[in-house]
Amino acid sequence: MENFPVDTQLDAQLVSSVSSPSTPFDRAMMQRCIELARRALGRTTPNPLVGAVIVRDGEIVGEGFHPGAGQPHAEVFALRQAGEKARGATIYVNLEPCNHYGRTPPCSEALVAAGVAKVVVGMVDPNPLVSGGGIERLRKAGIEVVVGVETPACRQLNEGFIHRILYQRPFGILKYAMTLDGKIATSSGHSAWVTGLEARTYVHQLRAGCDAVIVGGNTVRLDNPYLTSHHPDAHNPLRVIMSRTLDLPMNARLWQITDAPTLVLTETGANPDLQKQLVNKGVEVMELTPLTPATVMTYLYDRQLSTVLWECGGTLTARAIADGAVQKILAFIAPKIVGGQFAPSPVGDLGLATMTDALTLERVSWRQLGSDYVVEGYLPLVVSH
Repeated sequence: MENFPVDTQLDAQLVSSVSSPSTPFDRAMMQRCIELARRALGRTTPNPLVGAVIVRDGEIVGEGFHPGAGQPHAEVFALRQAGEKARGATIYVNLEPCNHYGRTPPCSEALVAAGVAKVVVGMVDPNPLVSGGGIERLRKAGIEVVVGVETPACRQLNEGFIHRILYQRPFGILKYAMTLDGKIATSSGHSAWVTGLEARTYVHQLRAGCDAVIVGGNTVRLDNPYLTSHHPDAHNPLRVIMSRTLDLPMNARLWQITDAPTLVLTETGANPDLQKQLVNKGVEVMELTPLTPATVMTYLYDRQLSTVLWECGGTLTARAIADGAVQKILAFIAPKIVGGQFAPSPVGDLGLATMTDALTLERVSWRQLGSDYVVEGYLPLVVSH
């Protein structure tokens, strides 16, 4: 069941005035828009991922996607490729065309000027600057507009953008890998590797679609991770370390910033000697007091980030959940048992005393990756801060 926190009343109002129902061809073209949009995964924040396809006489005559903030939108690239063939054609776009002047001119005006006959829209833009305005402008110009094709897929593609717009916070994804008995490492702290190659490759792809990945000091000390997408052509997220004391090793891989930038967040006055050494290595250091997941998400929102991946240990994970910094869970489960009374588990103490207090995920799905499984779901929406 869909329960995305979007303006469903506006969605329903616009969809109810659809001039014709969508067809299998419409849905295939919208999936193509999504496929094109994904080429810019991790590179568009604070803008959404958008793809556009122009069709004339059943053939694609122009395509495009939005490569990043400040650059032309998907519709513009598609119109350029189509040229005169855009006149009288149908354009498919996964997000409502904008109708305001930002860093680029409004796409609605470009579509009117190009003389397109029909616009098929995947979803209404939640941005109040757009929300219905682009569709209204197109209809006033006499262009046929169909709204609501492949909407669930379009919303999932831009769930980070939607959350950022509606709640002025980045969208938080918590990822962890655990054994069948719920351990993320052995009693000695050894954790390489809980899951197999297929699951780890999936995580690398997940990172490529995120703007930042966050770990705590323990993860740096115990695992010495890279936190990159491990692919030369893929986007690498900003690697963020939260450490109040800044008791971190000088030989950590995260200090190598050739492939990806690193940001260390700590509290005022923590370990000034290490701060200086890190800055000399090109690592960014920022003091935040108090240093909590909530203040970190506010700071990352101000830095224009939309999607944040939490890959931390149980203590920081519990605080992130409690602070409302996590909206989505990806739990990788390996068919292994390690036992151990003191072996760490993925989530620390949340102060929940009874099973009826448990946080129950919504919209749950799962898939197999090699011999492992990944369970995906969303925490119940709690608007806080």
